[in-house]
Amino acid sequence: MRLKILLRRAPFIAAFTGFALFATLLFYFIPQNEFVVDNVVVAPSKEQVSLSEGQGLGSPIRLKIPKINVDAAVEYVGLTPDGAMDVPKSQDDVAWYEPGTRPGEKGSAVIAGHYGWKGGEPSVFDSLYTLRKGDKLTIEDDKGEIITFVVRESRRYDPNVDASDVFGSSDGKAHLNLVTCEGEWDEVSQSYSKRLVVFTDKE
Repeated sequence: MRLKILLRRAPFIAAFTGFALFATLLFYFIPQNEFVVDNVVVAPSKEQVSLSEGQGLGSPIRLKIPKINVDAAVEYVGLTPDGAMDVPKSQDDVAWYEPGTRPGEKGSAVIAGHYGWKGGEPSVFDSLYTLRKGDKLTIEDDKGEIITFVVRESRRYDPNVDASDVFGSSDGKAHLNLVTCEGEWDEVSQSYSKRLVVFTDKE
């Protein structure tokens, strides 16, 4: 499936990030104000596995990435009436698609966060691009469990390339993929030039 992320500006609408979900493995980033991220499309998965692979995990409540000083609340988002994945309320929070894979379960969980904000204010994933192989991050769930993930690689995508690997996994392991956008703002296309995905594996 193609990875198509569009960005546009709406100067008089409150800035927020939203993540649209359709039946394809396609995702979009569409800011509703200047320099804000929007829409990720994922395919939901509710597969349950053994305890060692994720069964019995709670729902995520915090994402911590020490290297980039991220300590973010995790908002649970689902679908809006028009079929879009709902939005995090704050540029400081991240959004996890609740009907999909839980972080720590077998498969690929996806969490997305804002890149940029109106007026140049910082957002949670502004420094996501600095993560490197071997860097660690943690998810805390509502049962008090801490799950550690290790960065495997980062990839930068053109909006029209195939991105099925962001949302799907067939290796029987647990992954957490962090999504945002980056690059230069293009006034003609009203879009950022690149899409950044950081792929991580459960430790």
